[in-house]
Amino acid sequence: MTTSVAEAGQRLLQDDQPFDVAVLDGIVAAAYEPRHPERATANEILMKLREKPGCWQAADQIIEKSSLPQGRYFGLMALDDAINTRWKILPEGQRTGIKNFIVNKIISLSKDEESSMQERTMIHQMNKVLVSILKQEWPHNWPSFIGDICGASKNSEILCENNMHILRLLSEEVFDFSKDSMTTAKIRTLKESLNTEFAEIFKLCIFVLGASSRPQLISATLRTLKAFLSWIPLGYLFETDLIRTLIERFFAAAQFRNAALECLTEIASLADLEPKYDAKVVQLYVGVLQALGQVVPPNASLASAFEATGREADQTFVRRLALFFSGFFKAHLRLVETREQGPLLLDGLNYLVRISAVPDNEVFQICLDFWHAFAQDLYATETGRSAPRPGGYGNDDTFEPPVTSEGPGGVASRFGGRAPEGWPPADPRKQLFQHGGLLSQARLVMISRMAKPEEVLVVEDENGEIVRETFKDTEAIVQHKTMRETLVYLTHLNYDDTESIMLDKLALQVDGTEWSWANLNTLCWAVGSISGAMSEDEEKRFLVTVIKDLLGLCEVKRGKGNKACIASNIMYVVGQYPRFLRAHWKFLKTVVNKLFEFMHELHPGVQDMACDTFLKIAQKCKRKFVTQQPAEPRPFVQDLVAQLPQIISDLEPHQVHAFYEATATLLSDRGGHPSVGQQRPELLRRLMTLPNDAWARVTADAARDPSTLTRPETVRDVTKIVRTHARVCASCGPLYVTQLGGIYMDLLNVYRAYSRSISEAIAAHGDLATRHQDVRSMRAAKREILRLLSTFVEKCGEPEAPPRLVAESFVPPLLEPVLEDYAQAVPAARDSDALLLLATTIDKLRELVSEQVPRVLEAVFEPTLRMITTNFEDFPEHRLAFFKLLKATNTHCFAALFAIPPEHHKLVVDSVVWAFKHTERTVAETGLEILHELLLNVSQVPDAAKQPFYRAFVLPLIQDVLAVMTDRLHKSGFKMHATLLRHLFHLVEAGHVTVPLFDGGNYPTNQAFMREHVANLLKSSFPNLTHQQVVDFVVGCFDLRMDLPSFKTHLRDFLVQLKEFSAENNQDLYSEEQQQQQQQLAAAAEAQRLAVPGLVNPNDRPMDDDEDL
Repeated sequence: MTTSVAEAGQRLLQDDQPFDVAVLDGIVAAAYEPRHPERATANEILMKLREKPGCWQAADQIIEKSSLPQGRYFGLMALDDAINTRWKILPEGQRTGIKNFIVNKIISLSKDEESSMQERTMIHQMNKVLVSILKQEWPHNWPSFIGDICGASKNSEILCENNMHILRLLSEEVFDFSKDSMTTAKIRTLKESLNTEFAEIFKLCIFVLGASSRPQLISATLRTLKAFLSWIPLGYLFETDLIRTLIERFFAAAQFRNAALECLTEIASLADLEPKYDAKVVQLYVGVLQALGQVVPPNASLASAFEATGREADQTFVRRLALFFSGFFKAHLRLVETREQGPLLLDGLNYLVRISAVPDNEVFQICLDFWHAFAQDLYATETGRSAPRPGGYGNDDTFEPPVTSEGPGGVASRFGGRAPEGWPPADPRKQLFQHGGLLSQARLVMISRMAKPEEVLVVEDENGEIVRETFKDTEAIVQHKTMRETLVYLTHLNYDDTESIMLDKLALQVDGTEWSWANLNTLCWAVGSISGAMSEDEEKRFLVTVIKDLLGLCEVKRGKGNKACIASNIMYVVGQYPRFLRAHWKFLKTVVNKLFEFMHELHPGVQDMACDTFLKIAQKCKRKFVTQQPAEPRPFVQDLVAQLPQIISDLEPHQVHAFYEATATLLSDRGGHPSVGQQRPELLRRLMTLPNDAWARVTADAARDPSTLTRPETVRDVTKIVRTHARVCASCGPLYVTQLGGIYMDLLNVYRAYSRSISEAIAAHGDLATRHQDVRSMRAAKREILRLLSTFVEKCGEPEAPPRLVAESFVPPLLEPVLEDYAQAVPAARDSDALLLLATTIDKLRELVSEQVPRVLEAVFEPTLRMITTNFEDFPEHRLAFFKLLKATNTHCFAALFAIPPEHHKLVVDSVVWAFKHTERTVAETGLEILHELLLNVSQVPDAAKQPFYRAFVLPLIQDVLAVMTDRLHKSGFKMHATLLRHLFHLVEAGHVTVPLFDGGNYPTNQAFMREHVANLLKSSFPNLTHQQVVDFVVGCFDLRMDLPSFKTHLRDFLVQLKEFSAENNQDLYSEEQQQQQQQLAAAAEAQRLAVPGLVNPNDRPMDDDEDL
């Protein structure tokens, strides 16, 4: 069998053999048979056959004679490939033959009901091929196509149905999918042709809708009409009976309701219409609403469609109804917010509320996007404050109809205009605020369906069990953000109503009427989401009730699942109200003690959430813990440190680290009780008792027997201890020096010991040893030590750890073990964290360590360059760390670069050049920044030092920067390319480079030489440029009057002339301006968000210095 398939394939692939369709069928059958032993071979033959240039010429034989549907489909695809890739070079006769073959074949397959049903898939594919031909031929070479297809449609309902499919495909190809497959000019021509000839298509559609009784044809016509509605001239929509026909004839009929509603939604969503069509738009809305009342009575349940027995057609109807109302209100709310239409407006919004409650997330998301924008608009109108523009969730750009008028409150409304003169107090917009009205129902929906916040780690799985979340549900997080903001706006509009709904639902949880994990979760997530949206007095009254009831539930309910669910909700709620906790010490103390209780709860996720919540509270309320509160004998932090061993006894190592971080955060506060200020070092010592005792045991054992250090359990202990110190150091800052001083030398000795052990293992077993578990564990311990020291240097400062003290006492002992290990280790065993530590040290301590910099560079420079210059892929962490080190040295200790041997200067420049040629954007940008800083620094040194630098590097640097600017891979660095070239060109033009840049030749000045050098460089690199283009570019480059913006424009104009750039998307050349504009918009939006109380999560808001007082 193998031989026959292969031989058959060879026969088909040979040009001198007649094409045998039966042989093709055998290969196709093998390719589509999952268990066929030669399936792969058959597929490979089919791929080669389809790529064969003349394969399409057998397409008619294949389509006519193949006995397999897959065989005929293969022939059709071969023909489609030829149409899309070879059509323009085919002779006129062959093009006409293909066109006639496809048209006649479609007609023959659509001749009767039975044939069209049997060949439905084939007809659909042939329709696509015909549209491919139309995209090439119509309108110029086939001007009669629209007339032909419309005329033929009146001869047969079955043929007419398929012609509708063809017209729909044509509309979709031209208006929806054309961007990537046709030129702009071709798209414009097709659109103009469709617009010009749409009258015939419209007449055909109206004729069919009025005369046909064939359901399939009517459905096809409605779908085709829908494809045209978004772009056809508006007169066809509003100056004909189309809307009335859709509502009265087809919406009323269950069989066509969904298709009719889709058409009506398309019309209702059209925005920016001329005022003359306003009355027609209102008639559309009123007509649909009245027809809907006959189909779905006001008291009918929409949710039943989504139950197990619900029909798919009913679900589709509800989904499209959501799209209709949200689309209409987004585009035309102002038209129905009038005296006459006020009740109908409320009817439509009430339908939308009911739709929002159906148990389908796709439907809810449609409604949610509307409610968010609507609530935002109402808030802006009610307060006279512009609401922030949407951003960062969902599909918000669809919620930006232009502001054309003002709302009732005089504030520009994104939904509609000012109410008419004399509008009575019963204005629908004001009526929405009444207790128990429409917005109250919207609040109830938001509260009942609130999505899970990111902070919650305990969830209910598909089996109904309470478990720890294993991965983040990003969709739920985005939805929660939108729902949270919506509920905040709704709460601002009527706080009392929001509070009443929440407390009523909580009461039903407490008495058991509506008790369930899901109900409690959504309620508590909603409670947490409105933090900041109420006054402090309202917040106090509300939260006291909520927290008391939740704590009571925790005491009453039995069972691990119940306890875990309630605990997670308590922790989430209290974590969202730092302002309340800061103002009420007793509650804060109760909450924190409850968190300590939850830290002993072994249910998955509860301990993690307890530690995370404690850290969040510590960061926002730290002053309260270090200040002696009324009726308390001493500051709480003292009791906390004393009880620490008991509190953390059941926690896992990563949870212990989080707890230490939180407690150290409390000690970072300097403004608490005077006794605490004086006792901070002692409190820190007591806090670190457990890890320090463990460290003492490790070092004591090592003193007796050094080999104990390399035992796996000891290495693990060292890693945990050092990680704890790092978390504490990051939180308490300079105070940590009191702890580091006690373990510093031992820490460096452990680092040396692990370095020595790793080297010995590599010497014995080669580079493969770096993959052994014991070596990997020791390298992990070394990395933790480096990260601890890096964190300490980063956090050092007055008064406990002044930078001079760190530079003089801590840095010198550090360099010997770190530099020696890095220089001597094999590449695979070098730690990029060592480079980061050195970069941080130079960045933080600056000139205080300048004397040490030559020593540092001598140890790490060449070894690292040998690692990272072999290719662009290996050692990515080392690349970034090395260039951070080089950048820090160049910025803060530039003199040290000239203190290294002169032969190493070339290494420095070469490494920078290599960096900005890198394809990794971060590395390339760092290299450009280093070079710019380097050139600025060089310009400040005496002539005796800088002129040799210019002599050696100006010409190569210009050539290298021009190379990356014109290679199309580094467009994002254009701003720095322009900055560097301008600096280099102007250095020469202004005469700052006095040493000759040329070795020979008759050049009177550097300026003359440089012009000719750059011109020759460009001519040889870009032969398509004319002499005049090169001259104009070079003259402009050396124009000293050009500021940077003008110089960038000059470079952009030149780049666009290049053949390599002219056919590409060159937006990256403008990335600086775009980024600046985006940053300004983001800053303005954030400022507006912060101006709305509660809109920004309280834990994400910037904290004022006095906020914790």
